[in-house]
Amino acid sequence: MVQRRLSLFGATGSVGQSTLDLVRRDGEAWAVGVLTANSDVAELAKLAKAFRPDVAVIADEALYGPLKEALAGTGVEAAAGAAALVDAARRPTDLVMAAIVGTAGLAPTMAALEAGHDVALANKEALVSAGALMTAAARRSGATILPVDSEHNAIFQCLAGGRIDQVRRIILTASGGPFRTMSAEDMAVVTPAQAVAHPNWSMGAKISVDSATMMNKGLELIEAHHLFPVGLDRIEILVHPQSVIHSLVEYIDCSTLAQLGSPDMRIPIASALAWPQRMATPCAPLDLASIARLDFAAPDEVRFPATALCRAAIAEGGARPAQLNAANEVAVASFLAGRISFPAIVDTVRRVIDAEAPTVPTSLQDIFSVDAASRTAAQYFVDQFEHA
Repeated sequence: MVQRRLSLFGATGSVGQSTLDLVRRDGEAWAVGVLTANSDVAELAKLAKAFRPDVAVIADEALYGPLKEALAGTGVEAAAGAAALVDAARRPTDLVMAAIVGTAGLAPTMAALEAGHDVALANKEALVSAGALMTAAARRSGATILPVDSEHNAIFQCLAGGRIDQVRRIILTASGGPFRTMSAEDMAVVTPAQAVAHPNWSMGAKISVDSATMMNKGLELIEAHHLFPVGLDRIEILVHPQSVIHSLVEYIDCSTLAQLGSPDMRIPIASALAWPQRMATPCAPLDLASIARLDFAAPDEVRFPATALCRAAIAEGGARPAQLNAANEVAVASFLAGRISFPAIVDTVRRVIDAEAPTVPTSLQDIFSVDAASRTAAQYFVDQFEHA
């Protein structure tokens, strides 16, 4: 068996941990070359001792000393800082798992694509904020972007053996979140604890709130627009509360293919790791008899206006999606901190987008500038909501 080399960015997060669980189970097939983390030195050092990468990188430069000390005598190189992340992304590898959360993942993901590395993409911000730049870099270098989000991975699988020009529709499924049947009046007073209690998936607080507002599905629509160029008018959203069908592709002959599976992120991660093959996982097999029924409904964009806001942002293009993403991060953090109400999340994003129209970004630095300005603007509107 020929070992494949893996670079894992965001090793201590949920996607990173699930990735390493699969690698551990199929250890003979993988050699881990790079492991990175944001600030958890202890966990990164523990993983580095277990998987023995060439280098372990901590994003916080101030933590270089503790990491180097923790890895003394292991033979694993220690590095720290944003530049070290980019350098690590350029190292020879067969696959880069891009699982750093937020805009911190943009530069290393771009570096990996420019180096021609196939990238298993779990960093939502890469395509939402800089989709045109990222996909152009992949085309130039010949790199393949393998989507890890369950919905986009489902579409990727349904497109296997098919041609993109023969696709009539792409349908992203959405659970609807914890407030799917709640009135607008009741949603006005929901708490952060209620918003993070997702009915199907175990996720972090930010993405759980995004699911509750349906912003997550809007962001996924933006990603799908970049990943699968069928035209924005051919990408639709369908509420499916059981989260069994992860997405569908309808072809011009009216055949519709769907990918089904248990709500376990190790399934799409395994699909990306093994592509173009398959690998065994410890995930629970799908038991349709016990599920018994699958329900579907059109999204309600009156109670959940985030999806329409995202569609308008990607239709306009340019810096709009980057603005939207940055403003949403600030708004969600403010809601989780108890500063604004649940409906004010989307209202904050809308106000930021309506306030300014920045020029079309041509580089990651342009994206970072838009991101910073949008965060400042979002904070201004949060302050207004808080003191109203």
